[in-house]
Amino acid sequence: MEKTENSRAPLIILMKGHPGTGKSTIAAVISAALRCPLIDKDDIRDATLCLSSAANSTALNNLSYDAMWRVVSTQIKLGLSVVVDSPLSHRRHLESALHIAGESHRVLIVECVPSDEAEWRRRLELRGAEEEGVGHKPATWQDIERLLVGYDGCTEYDVGEIPKLIVDTTALDGVLFSVFEFIETYCGDHQS
Repeated sequence: MEKTENSRAPLIILMKGHPGTGKSTIAAVISAALRCPLIDKDDIRDATLCLSSAANSTALNNLSYDAMWRVVSTQIKLGLSVVVDSPLSHRRHLESALHIAGESHRVLIVECVPSDEAEWRRRLELRGAEEEGVGHKPATWQDIERLLVGYDGCTEYDVGEIPKLIVDTTALDGVLFSVFEFIETYCGDHQS
């Protein structure tokens, strides 16, 4: 089916936040409710685990992002909105999404930030125990602390005019309502 002149460009919903903050949980709900693809950087990164070593971990992570953005671009070209689940830890990742969105600028950011560090730690370590430390995701609080030191503040950057909602994911009650209200406010005519 051809796009009509009045149809809106697809929407890119970017999840942002550190590991274990609830991004994937919220991303899955958004994707299911909007009936649009969920593209998770970790799915791609996990596919490279057999190639991983300390020496090439950064290169494989960069490759994972490149592959993710290519998949996002394909979905957008097909006219599908997408939910992108990644930490969005560097400004260059946002720039990649904006490049894909083109002139439509139909990009939203949902940032997950738990206000209760103890609860965040509990969730992260529970996930690490359930997955038995398999994969590249931080499995302990010490892993998160090392990751945050490695980020050296790069995760805090100006997103300009891009609509952004910061949600406290300590308790998910009410968070989803806020997220869908945010999406509706900026893209009430959304159709995937």
